[in-house]
Parts: sequence; structure tokens; C-alpha cells
Amino acid sequence: MPDRTFLDWPFFDDAHRTLARSLDAWAAERLATGHEHVDVDRACHDLVAMLGEAGWLEYCVPKRWGGRLEEIDSRSVCLARETLARRDGLADFAFAMQGLGSGAISLYGSNALREHYLPRVAQGEAIAAFALSEPDAGSDVAAMSTRARETRGEIVLDGAKTWISNGGIADFYTVFARETDAPGAKGISAFVVDADAPGLTVAERINVIAPHPLARLEFRDCRFPASQRLGPPGEGFKVAMQTLDIFRASVAAAALGFARRALDEAIARAASRRMFGETLADFQLTQAAIADMATGIDSSALLTYRAAWLRDAKGVRTTREAAMAKMVATETAQAVIDRAVQIFGGLGVVSGHPVEKLYREIRALRIYEGATEVQKLVIARETLKGKD
Repeated sequence: MPDRTFLDWPFFDDAHRTLARSLDAWAAERLATGHEHVDVDRACHDLVAMLGEAGWLEYCVPKRWGGRLEEIDSRSVCLARETLARRDGLADFAFAMQGLGSGAISLYGSNALREHYLPRVAQGEAIAAFALSEPDAGSDVAAMSTRARETRGEIVLDGAKTWISNGGIADFYTVFARETDAPGAKGISAFVVDADAPGLTVAERINVIAPHPLARLEFRDCRFPASQRLGPPGEGFKVAMQTLDIFRASVAAAALGFARRALDEAIARAASRRMFGETLADFQLTQAAIADMATGIDSSALLTYRAAWLRDAKGVRTTREAAMAKMVATETAQAVIDRAVQIFGGLGVVSGHPVEKLYREIRALRIYEGATEVQKLVIARETLKGKD
């Protein structure tokens, strides 16, 4: 039986507890645990439609534009991601990208843009994507070279984006590009670009160890109305960071879901596998491993839901807290899953086994939305600011 006692922590109210339990029941019925998605693109389309039809994507947008709550609630997003990740990594991915890909529209879009895109996101009728990274500008956003210029009421984009989740299947992309010559990140603007915009091409599909739709995009004289800009010119870095502040803690929550599933699998294996007349669970080495796994998971959960609670309940910037949660939860989940594989022995490295799939899923989380090393820089910078 999965541990749900954390729902009694004071970070949550009854609505959060209802969400977690209702979504878990739905996921247990609708998501085939351990299923191997052969056609990943098709599976993502189907999962977005399923999540939208069931109303779960309503947690990704504000109520005024088709959402469930008045504003995006980080705790709800985190609980949804943890719950889905424990059942199916691709379902978590599909949910997360609807929020991340449309989050900047929720925060900075005009009412016309919000009314056009957000209800379709919430209903699962349009797939969203977030296009920030470039071949030479990942964590170093200031090195961005994609250029935007406004001419006669149109924006013209030239450049490339890579490692774009939902690339190739998205209906629209939130794209960041340098619009002015201001130094560093100050000249970056944000735009929403439809997938069929002239001059936008999917240059390459990228295959990774945990199958997700990823692509490299190219913009060559790509044109769209200037009304598609999100926020003022040159404010795109602020748009990106505020969007990531909402959703970065949810990456930690996804790692929690993977780790909890790995612990559940390890406990079941340890209780049933017999060696030398005893079960694995009878050996102190196994008990020590499970103790470390359980403690690491609770530590990660405390950091994750602290960050989400601070943003929701206190309305404060959580750049430092979200970075701590993301770093600790993903690194801990990697260790937890590795120990689960070890407990399973040879079976744990068989392709398609639940813990083998978790091993592939977790590795990417330690990199995207800011690698662990970058999170350390963020935590140090924010901590040093507090010492001034």
C-alpha cells in the first residue's frame, strides 16, 4: 500500500487531499501500470485527450479561462505530477507540459491570447510546448541567439531551439528570442507561435533514454502577428523565470512519484524474494537500504511541498526553495531507484521492468529545467543575497 500519510501535513487543505485521492483512483483505473508506449507521439496525444476529458488539465490554467481554481496552484500541480509519475512517466510528462507550455500565457498573455489558447489547453484539445533552450544556450539563457524583430505589425523570428519537449506534436510553442540589443538577458522577449506559422520547421526529432517527444526547431523568416508577444518587449527573461518558478517544484514532485513507486516495488520484492532460508527483507543490509530510501523520500517531499506552499500561501518568490526541492528530490530519486534496481538484481535491469523504466525516467529529471549543478548556483546566489 503506497504511503499517503504526507497528505496529512499542514501544507495541504481538504481540496488538495481530495485531488490526490481522486486522481490516484482515476490513474489506477485508466493508466496501464508498466505499459510500454510504442508510439510515443500517439500516446501523448491520447494522454492529453484523456487528462483533458477527465478535467485534470483544468489545474494547469486559471479558472477564468477554463481552469479549476482561480489561479494556478503549485501544490495542486505538484500533487498531480507526483500521482501521475508514480503510475506512468509519460502521463506525468503530458500533464506537465500542458502547464509549462501555457504558463506564460496565463501569466502575461493578453485576454485575447488567453481566451484563444487556455480553454483548449484545459480541455486537452491543444498541445502546448515551451521553447527556451538553444544549441549553445541551455542554462545560460543570456547566451540566447535566436532573434526577433518587429516590422509592420509582425514579428519575424530567426534562429533555432533544441531539446523542446512536445516538439513536433505541439499545436503552439511559447518561444523566447532576443529582440533588443540590451546586454545579457535584458533584451529577450516572449511570444506564442502556432506550429503552422510560416517559417517554423521541425528540423530534427530527438530520441532519449526515456521516450518523450523532443525536437529541434528552426525559425527562418518565421512570421506571426505582433499581438502574439507575451509581456512587454525585453521582458521575456522575467516571463520565463516566473513560469519556471511555478513549475520547477513540480519537477521535484515528479521525482517523488518515481521514487515512491521504486520504494513500493523494492518493498514488495524484498518481502517475497527468498535467499538462504530467509526473505531479503530479513537481512539488515536490505533494511538499511529501505530506511535510507524512505528517509530520502520524506526529506524530498518536505522540501517540495514547502516550496509549493510558500508560493501559494505566502505569495513569495520561491526561486531558492524550488531549486533546493528540484535538486534534492531528483538526486534522491536517482539513488532510491538505483537501490531498487539492486534489490531486484538481474530482474531489475531487464528492459521494460518497472524499476528499469524508472531508472531511465529519472535520469532526465536531473538535467531538464536546470541541471543539478545549475540549481546549486541558484541556491548559492539566492542565499548570498540574503547575507547582504
